[in-house]
Amino acid sequence: MSSANFDPSAILNRALEVAAQNLRVEKLLIQLGLDPAHVTYDVVFNRLVEVFLTNINFANLMALMGAIFFVTTLMVRTIVPLRIISIISNVFFIIYGALAGVIPTFLLYLLSLPINLLRLHQMLNLVKKARVSAQGDLSMDWLRPFMTPRKYRNGDVLFHKGDPAKEMFLTVTGKFLVVEIGVELPPGRMMGELGFVTPENRRTQTVKCIEDGNVLTITYEKLLELYFKNQQFGYYFLRLTSERLMQNIARLEAIIAANKAAAENAPAS
Repeated sequence: MSSANFDPSAILNRALEVAAQNLRVEKLLIQLGLDPAHVTYDVVFNRLVEVFLTNINFANLMALMGAIFFVTTLMVRTIVPLRIISIISNVFFIIYGALAGVIPTFLLYLLSLPINLLRLHQMLNLVKKARVSAQGDLSMDWLRPFMTPRKYRNGDVLFHKGDPAKEMFLTVTGKFLVVEIGVELPPGRMMGELGFVTPENRRTQTVKCIEDGNVLTITYEKLLELYFKNQQFGYYFLRLTSERLMQNIARLEAIIAANKAAAENAPAS
């Protein structure tokens, strides 16, 4: 068949003619007020438009808009836009349920709306605090709502160098010692974060408790969840980790320089 003879309307009309011979299709066409023996694409299209315009009202329009935004959420990958679109969808469905008198729909989306608003507020607050931390003193207090408490006693080893790393810690009370470099970690310090970004997720130092205390922990799985839910959070967390790594390098360089100076100033035996 040449392109010159290709007629979409004729093909559609022929397909409708064949389909109309099916009893179910024939019954559907009759319900639409059409004659199965004289059905064409134009007739079906015009009838569907007529039915749509006849039955559409403000309530149904709200339901249609809500459905469009709901489908849009299925294509959104990041959590903040998803929550915003979900809130808009909830509002349209609430209006529809109220106008149409569909109580189950009205109650379902009325209850969903504050949940979406709360989750959106939490994520925006998380991103804001991460941005402030990245630009300030590297405080990780904004992670506290996502962490679980744990107690350690004097002498307990939190992890050894080379161990598989699965979680990050934030000191709350007590004192902890980084054994290899002899650095004490007071309350409010983060530890174990580098294992999150190392290729094999291995501990780079040994940390043990030297004074009874409490810590907060968060698993790397939860960090990954937060990371992929929001690209901004991921960026600022990586910046925090990078700055912490640079601090560790600067501290080690200072120790090496001090040892070198002491060796040069030592009297010859």
